[in-house]
Amino acid sequence: MKKIRVGILFGGRSGEHEVSLLSAASVLNAIDKEKYEVVPIGITKDGRWLTAGDAQNLLAGKDAGKTAQTLPAQALRAGDPESTSAAAVLAQGESVVVPPEPVHRERGLVPFQSDAALTRRASDRAINVDVIFPVLHGTFGEDGTIQGLLELADIAYVGAGVLGSAAGMDKDIMKSLFIAAGIPIVKHVTILRGAWEKAPKKMQKLVESKLKYPVFVKPANLGSSVGISKAHDRKELGPAIEEAAKFDRKIVIEQGVGGKKQKAREIECSVLGNDDPVASVPGEIVPGKEFYDYTAKYLDEGSQLIIPAKLTKAETKKVQELAIAAFKAVDCSGLARVDFLMDQKSRKIFLNEINTMPGFTSISMYPKLWAASGLAYPELISRLIELGLERHADKKKNQYSR
Repeated sequence: MKKIRVGILFGGRSGEHEVSLLSAASVLNAIDKEKYEVVPIGITKDGRWLTAGDAQNLLAGKDAGKTAQTLPAQALRAGDPESTSAAAVLAQGESVVVPPEPVHRERGLVPFQSDAALTRRASDRAINVDVIFPVLHGTFGEDGTIQGLLELADIAYVGAGVLGSAAGMDKDIMKSLFIAAGIPIVKHVTILRGAWEKAPKKMQKLVESKLKYPVFVKPANLGSSVGISKAHDRKELGPAIEEAAKFDRKIVIEQGVGGKKQKAREIECSVLGNDDPVASVPGEIVPGKEFYDYTAKYLDEGSQLIIPAKLTKAETKKVQELAIAAFKAVDCSGLARVDFLMDQKSRKIFLNEINTMPGFTSISMYPKLWAASGLAYPELISRLIELGLERHADKKKNQYSR
């Protein structure tokens, strides 16, 4: 039986570039090599696409004895990308330029330029794959842009489409869709960077008229908690907005759950599927810091993952139902991790956000929740590839002209 050729696409221009390398390394090491032929494809921080004729040589990384599977868990951090197999593609790969052009005879991406002196035909340098697994997080990877390229090239891919990815990335639009679907969310205000720069005092008054401290200040379009700050009072609000404004023109400010006395419980649930998604058991994160920011996620020790979360049967069911509702509200497909906040006193559950391409290392929350639900990491990867191919086949039924 012919192996399915899977392109693992990773890296990218976002601030989550290193996180993507870690996710890709885990996928490259865990994917079923008997079933799939793997083609690693890297994107550098400046946007160059890199691949290689002999992909297998690139899977070992700089140190073949240290892979994402054999390294101790504490070594899998965003600050340590060179120990991952994915880093080797970025160090040794051949540069290509990929046009978003459908390939009718063979599926794949056909490069039309190379660092080499064009001594080979473009077809000889084609990235021929049956499906792309984009393990790209954040801007230019999780926001619909790479999905648009793959749609134009008519290639099957894992995960949400253009709309689901874009809506899931923009916290402001996401919240509007959740409100329309009747999903409970925390109070929030969205302001524009330009409005803040023009009239900071006016924006400050607007926030304080709508919300109570403490508040969380976030760039609307970014992941992995990059640029997020907690403001306990007016003195901290301005610097928090300035920090978020570095990363996006839209800034979302949310009222903290639990008030000043109690921190909210952070509950997460993984969703898998296309038209009929299913939810995993929920898990809980107990941050080592005041909240689960970028440092707590990838650099510090001390944050605890509790799987399954200590919830009643009714609360567990509600979290799962809301996770699936959120998945459908943004028209997601393939996979998503849905994050909730729970008021410790009232036990009210609020939907925080959806991540359409969550961290995907073997120690990340998304795969760990599915492992606890009975779906092991290698099988999860296979199921996601199947869902990507299924979605592409379904889209082929569409008629685009009379």
